[in-house]
Amino acid sequence: MIPKTWVKFIVALFLLPLVWVLTKTFLETLGFSLYHGLLTTPGCLFFLAGIVLWIIAFWLLPRSWLVWTYVYGHECTHAIWVKFFGGRVEENFYVSTEGGHILSDRVNTWIALAPYFFPVYSLIVISIYGVASLLIDMTPFEWVMFLLLGFTWAFHLTFTCLFVFQGQPDVHYGGTFFSIIMIYGINLVLVILVLLRSAPYVSTTAFLEQFVSNLAELIDQLQRIVGRLFLELDGFMDYIQARH
Repeated sequence: MIPKTWVKFIVALFLLPLVWVLTKTFLETLGFSLYHGLLTTPGCLFFLAGIVLWIIAFWLLPRSWLVWTYVYGHECTHAIWVKFFGGRVEENFYVSTEGGHILSDRVNTWIALAPYFFPVYSLIVISIYGVASLLIDMTPFEWVMFLLLGFTWAFHLTFTCLFVFQGQPDVHYGGTFFSIIMIYGINLVLVILVLLRSAPYVSTTAFLEQFVSNLAELIDQLQRIVGRLFLELDGFMDYIQARH
């Protein structure tokens, strides 16, 4: 039997070029959006204001409060994904400033990594806004959503980075390299969705077209590199045969 971590390592190697192209496309789209007035849009301004509020809170509020809040959301996210996969979770789970855990009848890579790519507090904000929008016109309060979204997303990314670099067992479960690629890739997709929602003159179709173009360019470059390597290898083999 081949260890699962080996298989996931190979999968991560194939995902790496896609993540690279996604990052390149995101940076190009971000640059285009900034040039065309992204920073003047209300959504972007309030999102950035939320990030600034988080930075202030991070330095002023007791660290124990923030860590406990993150750990509680972290364990709730584990529980949500256990339920999503049809598992059972004990009602009481342990949460403290030193860490936490839940008791469940199953675990897999998605359950283990969910807290690192599933910003539970941000999704609560979006869910409340979405449900409220079905009942009343929430357009005048859209700025509140972006403000809270910036705050909660910065909260999520800050503690995700801190916990990942501390070497959490969750990250080692499916192999560190695979886990890092998955965490980075999914968080990047979420940031891209926010950018597409708030940026002017940028559409999902245009983003996908740019992604496909960048992917084709990368494939062409890789093909040329591989072709050159084979030519060098053939030349080397001819040299060895000539020597003998």
